[in-house]
Amino acid sequence: MSLPLKDKVALVTGASSGIGEATALTLARAGARVAIAARRRERLDSVARRIADLRSESLVLEADVARVDEAESIVARTVDRFGRIDILVNNAGMMLLSPVDRARVDDWRRMLDLNLLGLMVATRAALPHMRRQKDGHVVNVSSTAGRVANPDASVYAATKFGVGAFSEALRREVYRDGIRVTLIEPGAVATELRDHVPDRETRDRIETWARSMRQLQSEDVAAAILYAVSQPPHVNVNEILLRPTDQER
Repeated sequence: MSLPLKDKVALVTGASSGIGEATALTLARAGARVAIAARRRERLDSVARRIADLRSESLVLEADVARVDEAESIVARTVDRFGRIDILVNNAGMMLLSPVDRARVDDWRRMLDLNLLGLMVATRAALPHMRRQKDGHVVNVSSTAGRVANPDASVYAATKFGVGAFSEALRREVYRDGIRVTLIEPGAVATELRDHVPDRETRDRIETWARSMRQLQSEDVAAAILYAVSQPPHVNVNEILLRPTDQER
């Protein structure tokens, strides 16, 4: 069986469910040793058992990536355990949608801290290790909301537009070091992300919209990530935009 990521070490944030969980399992299946980071320890332990069933090795990292010290520590702990970090998948995020005039500033701050700042801090922590290796791959999971800003999603979209800008600027900073950067922009995905939308009217409308189509599955996004990180070193897949066939915007 071909193992395109044999001897590689990956760190996946938001790995306790959804896209992160599917990505961790997909990378492990491809031969990588995988550090899995999230807040929910029991869910991480379950993912770790599934990785073990795939005859791969994992490291469970209970952490809140919205905290600067914890975003830094997950990288340090990964390198301490495995001696290197080859792939960083910045997937942790939240989608707290509401109209601006009904929004809570605390929700805005939580999205900015996790979706954007946590991603940036983890990336900064990983770069010195990747530079020493003259090799590495940063994968930032964004959204179609990083291309199309919709009503009731203003701050969420702002974070995702920010991820896109950060990713492109980063790529231009690190390409001479052999480090690749990929931006993943999924459309509607059948995950629990929408369950946490605080505004009931907005949540109901988004759920109705999502149910009107054949949504992407987490494994579809994980397959796109595997495609990007398993390319030969001279190929950098800069962006992957994937929507359900039924999604118009």
